[in-house]
Amino acid sequence: MDEAMARKPTTENEFRERLSREEYAVLRQGATEQPWSGEYVSTTTVGVYRCRACEAVLFRSAEKFESHCGWPSFYDPADTDAVTLHEDRSLGMVRTEVRCARCDSHLGHVFHGEGYDTPTDARYCINSVSLTLEANDQVE
Repeated sequence: MDEAMARKPTTENEFRERLSREEYAVLRQGATEQPWSGEYVSTTTVGVYRCRACEAVLFRSAEKFESHCGWPSFYDPADTDAVTLHEDRSLGMVRTEVRCARCDSHLGHVFHGEGYDTPTDARYCINSVSLTLEANDQVE
């Protein structure tokens, strides 16, 4: 990872410079990518998923599972401090938004009690565009 990417953006202008229009809309404005459109929906590559905005490690492939919802799903973050959870009352419902703990970027939402056979009974439904995947053979 080059030095510019390792440094966390601190202003919205820095985020705009680093991110594409779609990435900025999702990560900084809370948009949602279209279901089944993301590059990580069905990938089974072993590695770590990082925040596309600041490169923080968020999820690991070992906790990724197929939920058939159209977005990558994980049952737990890589570390308990990797993400923060926030009440989201948009769209006329109450949901729990998931944000990167390092740069406060929107990642997706987490849902509980849906009956998935996972150790946490949680589904972190995350936008592919908010992530980058670092394959194990690339992890230092």
